[in-house]
Amino acid sequence: MLRDQFMNDLKVAMKAGEKLRLSTIRLIQAALKDKDIEARGLGKDPLSDDDILQLLQKMIKQRQESAKLYADGGRPELEQKENDEIAVIAAFLPQQMDEAEAKAAISAVIAEIGASGLKDMGKVMGELKARFAGRMDFGKASPAVKQLLGG
Repeated sequence: MLRDQFMNDLKVAMKAGEKLRLSTIRLIQAALKDKDIEARGLGKDPLSDDDILQLLQKMIKQRQESAKLYADGGRPELEQKENDEIAVIAAFLPQQMDEAEAKAAISAVIAEIGASGLKDMGKVMGELKARFAGRMDFGKASPAVKQLLGG
């Protein structure tokens, strides 16, 4: 379970004196705790591993946007800090699919569920998210699905 991995890595980072890794793992745990509290307030269970993977992807995307803003603003030291945090967070994600693998997976899902047009895009995206959470970039998958469905 990812939660256990975070705790173990936190302990290792503390013992090794890896300040960046330690602070980044603490950021992850704080975001996870916030989401758990939000879910509890809505009467839901704590986040599953798939939900945690989506949270990690969101954190990476936020840091990529920040790094770009820092680069545009001439702040290379802050850009580097964001990029370093991205590397720590990405280490918890499974290996991402490359473009060819993603297209093959999308084509297979379209064929399996018998999607025939853009009206089926929601079904296809839902199935992709269920099967490939954490392994596929859905921001890039959406245009590919649209293209393959004839949009």
